[in-house]
Amino acid sequence: MISHFLGLFVVAILGLLILMFNPLALRRMLVTTPIMQVMQAMQILPQISATEQAAIEAGSVWVEREFFGGNPDYGWIQQQPYPTVTPELQALLDGPIEHICRMATDWEIYQQQDLPAAVWDQLKSSGLLGMMIPTEYGGLGLSNFEYSTIMAKLASRSFIYTATVGVTNSLGPAKLLLHYGTAAQKAHYLPQLARGEIIPCFALTEPSAGSDAASIAAQGHVFRGADDQLYIRLNFSKRYITLGTIANLIGLAFKLYDPEYLLGQTEDLGITCALVPTDLPGVSITQRHDPMGVPFYNSPIVGQDVVIRADNIIGGIEQAGQGWPMLMQALAAGRGISFPASCTGVAKFAARVVGDYTAVRRQFGLAIGKFEGVEEPLARIGGLTYLLEAARTYTCSAVDQGEKPAVVAAIAKYQFTELTRQIVMDGMDVLGGAGICRGPRNLLSNLYTAMPIPITVEGSNIITRTMMIFGQGVMRAHPYLYDEVMALQNHDAVAFDRLLWQHIRFILSNRLRMVRLGLTRGYGSKAPEHDATRRYYQKLTWASSNFACLTDLVLLRFGGGLKRQEKITGRLADVVSWLYLGTATLRRFEAEGRNPDDLPFVHWALQYSLSQVQQAFEGTLANLPLPAMLRLPVLWIWRMNPIAQMPSDHLGGMIAKQLQTPGAMRDRLTANMHIPAEPEEALGRLENAFQLSHQAAPLLKKIKLAMRAGQLPKERPERMAHTALEHDVITRDEFELIQMAQEARTDAVQVDAFFLPEYLEVDDLPSDVADVLA
Repeated sequence: MISHFLGLFVVAILGLLILMFNPLALRRMLVTTPIMQVMQAMQILPQISATEQAAIEAGSVWVEREFFGGNPDYGWIQQQPYPTVTPELQALLDGPIEHICRMATDWEIYQQQDLPAAVWDQLKSSGLLGMMIPTEYGGLGLSNFEYSTIMAKLASRSFIYTATVGVTNSLGPAKLLLHYGTAAQKAHYLPQLARGEIIPCFALTEPSAGSDAASIAAQGHVFRGADDQLYIRLNFSKRYITLGTIANLIGLAFKLYDPEYLLGQTEDLGITCALVPTDLPGVSITQRHDPMGVPFYNSPIVGQDVVIRADNIIGGIEQAGQGWPMLMQALAAGRGISFPASCTGVAKFAARVVGDYTAVRRQFGLAIGKFEGVEEPLARIGGLTYLLEAARTYTCSAVDQGEKPAVVAAIAKYQFTELTRQIVMDGMDVLGGAGICRGPRNLLSNLYTAMPIPITVEGSNIITRTMMIFGQGVMRAHPYLYDEVMALQNHDAVAFDRLLWQHIRFILSNRLRMVRLGLTRGYGSKAPEHDATRRYYQKLTWASSNFACLTDLVLLRFGGGLKRQEKITGRLADVVSWLYLGTATLRRFEAEGRNPDDLPFVHWALQYSLSQVQQAFEGTLANLPLPAMLRLPVLWIWRMNPIAQMPSDHLGGMIAKQLQTPGAMRDRLTANMHIPAEPEEALGRLENAFQLSHQAAPLLKKIKLAMRAGQLPKERPERMAHTALEHDVITRDEFELIQMAQEARTDAVQVDAFFLPEYLEVDDLPSDVADVLA
């Protein structure tokens, strides 16, 4: 008993000495530990499952960390690489890629419901099915930026090209093998994939597992065969599998079980990725989906009692159960590289088409592009196209530097597809009847039909916005949150104590910065010494400080329930998205030499980006469940001191004019897209009319001046060309140019019309019905 009390006394004395000479221990005991206990009991911070933890740790954090930190270092941000098109890449774009684009029009592909056989052969022989496979395996060994730039050009010709080439390069077995495959797997499969001898597909989505990829039901069971080798028996039902109809190799995601413990001490090994040849018994690919009538191969795939060797697991048996990081990497590639490339190509195409059309199409004696109602969508098309190209290039640069920025990839997937949908819808509105009447002359209807596809796949945009960008982003990119959550889950009081007080200091410093920048409207922040764009750096820093403060506010308010506040997280996702897109736009302007001709586009894109940030802030504050006496004054102050407003009509008019004016700026905005030279093609015809119209414009102005001088009767100038020739106002050559321009304009605005038998494809009808229709 005496020894017991003596022991307690010694412990007490030691404890007292520790507290006297170690105030941190006192803080942990008296303050931090009770806080930990309360937070654990009330679940103030979200719990992270093993699956979520794997997803969070699968990627890396890039510039988005700066926005969550509230004080972005734009010196460092602007030092991030921004690649340019090299002579070698330009030769590839102007040679093999241009040749493939010329081989079939989008209308011909739709009519055939497939790429022509000659195009398939060319894709294979030119190596475009293995662009990112290293040269040592027979591929082209291109970077992500080079691949993306090629994809953008292909997309400007037909969405079907990118839907086809994207899977073989960035979403499928080739990508997974490059990152995780064994030496033997790479040596066997990659050369065949590079040559197009193997057409791959990636089978993940199921009827019960779409955006929630972790809930896949496909199963595989390990067993030992009669030859004493390990095998896996698979049962699966997949759908929405691009290229599935024609694939001969499946990259399959499934849950692997080891009931006899042949691979270790665990029965449920988890999600696994394996290679499954489609000619194995039990694999059934007998049907095809029809996604909006867009003719790329997409199908369900079913497997019943399909047996593969265990070493068909990507990476070998050692990678059994390690499929979740593989899935995160594969999906991020599609989100961050392929979709932005396709969307940028579509945006450039739409900018060229609508710019041409609004300059050529006349109503009430004027080109329709001169009407302010048309200028508004034209400004969006031009401004957003400049922004998308900036963000595409900037994102590719990060991946090529070895980053795996999952949050930025999610931003890119969501924003690129949504903004391109807006661009195409604006184009359809401007083209009117020429946009809705399908046929070989129609340039936008197929894109309009196809746009819901990228909106939906690789994680629907609703889920991407409300759950991934901010929900996962705050865990990945917040300076302290993830480490705090892990310290709580691990009951690590020492780590939590350090993080908690650092976080408190972070909150206080951000609050002070937010107040200071709000009072000075951002002028108190550091920014590069560039007069033309300095103000935008200041406003982005101001917005970032507000965002960091608002993030900590919603974390404190909702705690672990923040996951369910999807309207709030969606608006905060909009904030960080537009901070990134605005930053990428500034990076482009700097990297491309601060060309003054670009400034209208830079001004428009930054003002639009910051106005979207302001709108998201207001929506968040207006809907936070805080006391009205607190929420309403804060919201009022925010509205009275806005970060930005929408771009002015005058600025939008400048962009609209650029789209309708031949010159270097217009060509730079739509660089490296496919523009047919043949006037028989729809865009070629429109381009020809556009050029002739601008050549004839000074001559029509000469006729108009002659009318004002009383030399000619007052009439629309193009109708007075012959009279002007008779009165020597214009020369014979000038008259012929005006006539050529008028004929080209008239031809360019025509729409397709079909005889009834042709429209109904009477060859497929019974002979008696066909005779009646004919």
